[in-house]
Amino acid sequence: MRVLIALLLFLAQPVWAQQPRDPAVYFFQPKLGDLHAELETARREGKVGVLLMFEMDECPFCHRMKTQVLNQPEVQDYFRRHFLIYSIDVKGDIPITDFQGRDTTEKAFAFEQRARATPVFAFYDLEGRPIARFTGATQGVEEFLLLGRYVVEGAYKSMPFNVYKRQAAGGR
Repeated sequence: MRVLIALLLFLAQPVWAQQPRDPAVYFFQPKLGDLHAELETARREGKVGVLLMFEMDECPFCHRMKTQVLNQPEVQDYFRRHFLIYSIDVKGDIPITDFQGRDTTEKAFAFEQRARATPVFAFYDLEGRPIARFTGATQGVEEFLLLGRYVVEGAYKSMPFNVYKRQAAGGR
């Protein structure tokens, strides 16, 4: 009987596991194009700040992040709870308004923010000031969640992410 119950629990496990969700819907917010106005929204909603993912279509590391990390419900729920999140195309000609209220394009803004390699995950405080940055793909879900906690907990004020990550791993 115990074996049968264990087998049923094992077989039912995928039903309980959360399935990946489309990051375009569940991770990123719809783009309105006015980052300056989004700061007010972030303040009103009690967010820590704004997270921008600088990316481009043909970037394999961006694709990997979207299909292996940003599509995970745990990641989506955590980051959406603490940040407004937008994608910026480093080659995009779409007009946007930057954090200071200046009209620009995604491409010009990315250049100004020194987003040369992709992806770049750039965190901004509620005044639109850059506070933390991670270039490239993370090793996986755990490291990306750790990056989020690094910003949410304010550890970026006192140490670089690699030190925070080492401390979180028990100093290894």
